[in-house]
Amino acid sequence: MNESYQVLSETEQGRQKIRDIKVMLLQGPRTYTLVKVIADDGLYGIGEAYGSPGVGVKQQIEAIKPSLIGRDPLEIDVLYTTMGQNPDPGTGWAGASRTDGSAHALMRAASGIEMALWDLAGKILGVSSTVLLGGKFRDRVRLYDHARPRDILDRASCEEWAQQVKEDPAGFTCHKFGFPHTTPDTDAGRDRSNRVLTVRELRQIEEGFANCREALGWDHDIMVHCHWEYDVRTAIQIAEAVAPIKPLWLEDAMIVNYSESWKRLTASSPVPICTGENLWRRQEFADFIIKQGCDILHPDLRNSGGFLENKRIADMAEIWGVPMATHNTGSQLNTWATCQWAGSIRDFIACETVTGKGDWLDDLLVLDGAYIEDGCVRITEKPGLGVDLNPDVAHAHLAEGETWWG
Repeated sequence: MNESYQVLSETEQGRQKIRDIKVMLLQGPRTYTLVKVIADDGLYGIGEAYGSPGVGVKQQIEAIKPSLIGRDPLEIDVLYTTMGQNPDPGTGWAGASRTDGSAHALMRAASGIEMALWDLAGKILGVSSTVLLGGKFRDRVRLYDHARPRDILDRASCEEWAQQVKEDPAGFTCHKFGFPHTTPDTDAGRDRSNRVLTVRELRQIEEGFANCREALGWDHDIMVHCHWEYDVRTAIQIAEAVAPIKPLWLEDAMIVNYSESWKRLTASSPVPICTGENLWRRQEFADFIIKQGCDILHPDLRNSGGFLENKRIADMAEIWGVPMATHNTGSQLNTWATCQWAGSIRDFIACETVTGKGDWLDDLLVLDGAYIEDGCVRITEKPGLGVDLNPDVAHAHLAEGETWWG
């Protein structure tokens, strides 16, 4: 039988290999860990690993690097799954346990490299990272900020805040903030490990968020922020207290990992329950999805595996009717990258950001248009992530001891 085609060599196909991986830290309100994966022809992709707290992340990226040099940058799933493995079987991050102090840094390092690979792959193939992930479901992605009143119990403060957010040039219409955890005049001598709130505190939460809603109106969304500190009954009480303002969600009210109490909270709460920023990979999200332990999943792509792993989490969640949002305390680069990923997710709500304040973080990337418009980031049509760093801005904010892609 005559072959009607010819098998091309890797060189003829234009396939490339990873030549180098570089990392550098920027310093601002937080530390920002930027990753650069370089192919043998000089093309490169950039991404962001976790920065604050980011102890050991840079070192883990440098430790992973030798295992990736010479590999095909388009084989992203294979590279991610085996990332950091040594010739000795069973080593590498894939088998790492949370009990290993270095495991979290290794997960965060792997996630940052993985996202840079998607940028590089898009540039090699001449399409956007969103298209590589399956295509875009939307042309832009909504952001939410942390704007909050100075004092939610003071109506004048709430009115001042509402006017400011409505006049913000970035156009955010979605705001997340928490509430005082102690009653000011009863704080002395209080046991801060107590996971139960008093009736007075619950009443102040109800009153404070009512003030915010009254001042802001109903054209903006509010999320209620916790930090994993309450027991299940108190979490239900908080949900009941804020229910009249119809928050977009109540976030991280209980301990990080899944238990049946999350299922109980979700079933009992009059408001949507959101969690996920500190979970790893599909395995830790699975129970929340299958057992209906929350209403909204909220991963941080730098924590939980990068683009493809979180795409799989989103696909699993869709089967059980659980939508996605994203935690993000990264720089403009991670905000932009997360939004490009979010464009490929069918059921996506909003991406967190600490940018959009008009400072240097809004100028870190070279863009061909406005960064944030009407509280949203647009989906690029350019190859990869469609952006690059502004070297002048990055140089000016290198962390102590860092050099440009040193």
